[in-house]
Amino acid sequence: MHTQLLTLEDGVTRLTLAPQTGGSIANWIALASGQPLLRPSDDEALSAGTPRRLSCYPLAPWSNRIGNGGFDTPDGWLALEPNSANDALPIHGSAWQQPWDVVEHSASHALLQLDSAIPFAYRAQLRFSLKDGSLSITLTVTHLAEQAAWHGLGLHPYLQRTANTRLQAKAAQVWLSDDQGLPSELQALPAEWDFNELNSLPQTRLDNGFTEWDGKALISQPDLGYELECQASGSQFFLVFCPPGLDFFCFEPVSHPVNAHHLPGHPGLRLLQQGESAELGYRMSYRGL
Repeated sequence: MHTQLLTLEDGVTRLTLAPQTGGSIANWIALASGQPLLRPSDDEALSAGTPRRLSCYPLAPWSNRIGNGGFDTPDGWLALEPNSANDALPIHGSAWQQPWDVVEHSASHALLQLDSAIPFAYRAQLRFSLKDGSLSITLTVTHLAEQAAWHGLGLHPYLQRTANTRLQAKAAQVWLSDDQGLPSELQALPAEWDFNELNSLPQTRLDNGFTEWDGKALISQPDLGYELECQASGSQFFLVFCPPGLDFFCFEPVSHPVNAHHLPGHPGLRLLQQGESAELGYRMSYRGL
């Protein structure tokens, strides 16, 4: 399968995008060393045709899982079907499973756009820009349907993992998950999941959401010779996915907790009327060690 790729450079890093594969990032590397700064994508990964084999993809119009087969809107129940062979529940919205159009492309900037009819009409835009080793991503969604609906946003970066990878991101509590991966209860942070100070990643599985994030994170990769300083806007929650024994993990800035459509008050979701928009921004700044 041939995948159309776009390349951006800023003299410090090179970003490769795969617009037709869910608006994904395929690679981001440091030019001087060739060091990947996200999980790298080889030709086999690109040919697979799924964002889950690449470096990062957008989450819209919701992130992670939704239970109960759908959710309520002011105009009634919106039924959802499972959309992934890997999960029994609808997951990560619909933007990652559709090709995006290239609206703008210059040496260090690109704008991608998706007009979606699934599960309702919305327009999503992804703006990427590189400057002095910093990658800025802005995800915007505009509701196009006549009937209002709940929207949530997120990004799903895959990061490299070695024995000495460290993560720092402030949080107040963590959601425990049931056997479907849906939140069951909030609890205080256990020591191995406490990233308020720079901490190693757990050896056991972690696939949970964290609350009251200040939008700042540090991903330290001493074995690989770099760190990423991260800053999010429009995101008060993050998810960490650490599959045991694999060479990657995910740190996902999101606007809402998992299954927020069924949590009291719909935390982090926006009920958008036709023409209204929501936005999430994320900047990752590369620094060599």
